[in-house]
Amino acid sequence: MIIGIAAVSKNNAIGKGGKLPWHYSSDMKFFRETTTGHAVVMGRKTWLTLGKPLKNRLNIVLSRDSNIEPEESLVVLRDVESVLSLSDSLTTDLFVIGGAQVYKLFLPQIQRWIITEVPLTIDGADAFMPEGYLEGFEKGDTRKLNEGLRVVNYSRK
Repeated sequence: MIIGIAAVSKNNAIGKGGKLPWHYSSDMKFFRETTTGHAVVMGRKTWLTLGKPLKNRLNIVLSRDSNIEPEESLVVLRDVESVLSLSDSLTTDLFVIGGAQVYKLFLPQIQRWIITEVPLTIDGADAFMPEGYLEGFEKGDTRKLNEGLRVVNYSRK
């Protein structure tokens, strides 16, 4: 299954200055627990902010930049079709983890969203979720995390 996972502010922001504009340890823990043992796909900018592969996950970087060195648990692919082809052979879920352009590219393939609602409005944000990304999805269960965060699951109708 292809699942989008993101932490999103009240004004739909997901980034500012190439970074997450907040730090919530409960969300980081939730993200780690949810994606461990699966594959994650991200764009080049997200990869650069991480700096190293996420542990215990297959890390896929979607980029035409040939300067990214493949390493253990890291695969660099040039287009969505290549990622989808690889995903077909996986025995795990594929989590789309950002950034904004990658979410937009995978929007037609995402079958489920896991959204952490961040109770902030981010001034000066420069990365946002794609417009209407939840259209065609139906709200499912909600889980409360610490620090005033809520995780909401959405499934494609």
